[in-house]
Amino acid sequence: MTKSLPFQLWLEFEHWIPQEGDDPETDFFNMQVTLACGTKYALNVWTFKYLAKSIEECRETGEYLRGCYHSAPDLFVVRLDRALIERVVADLIAQRALKDEWKVPTQLEDT
Repeated sequence: MTKSLPFQLWLEFEHWIPQEGDDPETDFFNMQVTLACGTKYALNVWTFKYLAKSIEECRETGEYLRGCYHSAPDLFVVRLDRALIERVVADLIAQRALKDEWKVPTQLEDT
């Protein structure tokens, strides 16, 4: 029997059609966390390896001064994996580290 979590997750990568060459350690996704109280958070999440790939792409395209800086996502993880993301979110909650800027404004929750 699996333990019930005090939150629900919507993970964008669970709605993708897998493509040849997909690498769960070199990608990014959006997620929504809904707490038991109904508060929702939306985050853009990258893997550590995706950051390195993005910097290399910027060096080629010239963006961000050829990779000299980068705008960061909300969170970095090691891989796209539900079990890992559940542990990460549980730890963020335990550490009181869910940021106010990630909260979905109440008026947007029902749209």
